[in-house]
Order: sequence, then structure tokens, then C-alpha cells
Amino acid sequence: MKKRKYIDKRNWKEYNSKLVKRGEFYINPLFLDTWLVETKEMNNDKEGSPYLYPNSLIEFLGLLHMKSFDYRALQGIVNALSGRFDNFPVISYSQICRRVNKININFRAKSNNLVVGVDGSGIKVSNRGDWMRKKWKVKRGWIKVVVMGDSKGNIVDVRVGNEKLNEGSSSRDMVKKNKKKIKKLLGDGLHDCKEMFNLLGRLNIEPVIKIRKNASRKSRGSKLRREKLKEYLKLGHKEWVKKTGYGLRWPCTEGIFSSVKRIFGEYVRSTRKRNMYHEAKLKFWAYNKLLDC
Repeated sequence: MKKRKYIDKRNWKEYNSKLVKRGEFYINPLFLDTWLVETKEMNNDKEGSPYLYPNSLIEFLGLLHMKSFDYRALQGIVNALSGRFDNFPVISYSQICRRVNKININFRAKSNNLVVGVDGSGIKVSNRGDWMRKKWKVKRGWIKVVVMGDSKGNIVDVRVGNEKLNEGSSSRDMVKKNKKKIKKLLGDGLHDCKEMFNLLGRLNIEPVIKIRKNASRKSRGSKLRREKLKEYLKLGHKEWVKKTGYGLRWPCTEGIFSSVKRIFGEYVRSTRKRNMYHEAKLKFWAYNKLLDC
């Protein structure tokens, strides 16, 4: 059978200009334009010492931290900028660390009637190689991230925990939180369970979930699952994928994981568990920021 020749339909001019714009975004000190307004709002009705540094500065530094700049290097960057922009006050590396670890991370759906996908992946807790783990029998576990993304590659929601994080229940929690924004949900065989089908049925969300090979043809507590099973068996896998648009699961989830790990790395540098989870979540927050620029 002759293989079809791959046709690259990407608009390279547009894609290259986006990458150039990202470079501008990394080092654009927009916080200088809003410094006084932000700090005034932050200090409104605040008791104790007033805030001196705006959140926009901390977000600027948090984004650079995700690009592997350590906190002392970040203080050096602020120091260099200060010398060229009216000698504004320079934040210390210890303050940068505290404030970055307190950045309020929120994800929001950017439109309605979304086609979303859910999936999980792992992030390493250190950059140490497999040899050291095998040689010294070091087991530190890993961080599990469950992502809900839309068909345009935007992140809708994220859950972070250790390797025991339940991907199924985390996905259902994200569905409940964003139920008004979702039209269709794409998921792999892990989500082929009555709990997910019944939830989607109650919320009037179309399930596009890959049925397991050993799936029972009985309803077993979910009529909706039985209907989707019949459809899957009738069409066969390839035709089912074409009809339902299951292939969109790649930009919804796999594409996001691939991009985040490629741009911001696949391991965290924090040592405290709470900060590890926060740093892992920051990677996805930073990626969403890049998409918005």
C-alpha cells in the first residue's frame, strides 16, 4: 500500500512571527508603566508594611524563572533594568522567591461551546539521571499533571499532585467547574467508565471517549455509555475517529504537554513539596501567557 505524501500546511511566516513576538514578551518591562497604579491598589486598606513591588513585576520574573533563570540571576536582571530606567527599587532574590511561589494562578476558558480534551502526564522532581536512581536506589517519585485543553491548544484547567493523583476524578472535577463552557469532551480509555459518562450525560456534554477493547456490551449503570459503545462497534475505530473528531485530542492535550516541556523543561527545581507543585503549575500558566502575547 502506497503511503500518502505528507503535506505541510503550516503558515511558516505567521508561525515565525509568533516566535519572534514571544522573544519580545520575555524581556518587555511593561510593569514600569503600571507600577504606581498597581502598588496603590495593592496597598488599599492594607495593614502593616506596604507592598513596594507590583504583581506585574513578579509575573515578569516568574516567567523568566520558568525559562531556567535562578532567583539571584533574576535580581541581577532587575538591577540591570533599574540602572537604565530611572533607578527604580530593586527587589532581592529572597523576596522574588517568596513572591513567585505565591503567584495566584488561574486558568479560564476563552470561549463557549468548547471541544476539550483531558489527559495526564508526569514531571520530574529533579534533573538527576536514571543512572543515579539505579546506582543509589534513590526514589523521589514524580509530579502528575492533569490538563484540560481546548482544540486551539489553550489551557482551560489544570490539576497537580503526586504520582497517586487520580486522573479520572481530577478530570471530572474540571468538567464540573467548567461545565457551562464545554460542548464536547475527548478522552482516552482511562475515562471509559460509568462515572464519566453519567456526569457528561447530566451536563449535556457530548462524550467522545475511546472504548476499551474488553468493554462489556451491557449498560452496567450507564445507558449513555452503552449507546456510545454500540456506535463505536458499528463504525469501527477508524470511522469512529473520523466521525467524532477524536483526533482533536492531540492539540487539546498531547500538544500542550509537548510544548510546555519543550519550552519550560520537564523537571522542577524546587525542593519543598508545596513549591514543587506550584512550579509545575507555573509552567502551564507561563505557556498560556505566551499564547496570549
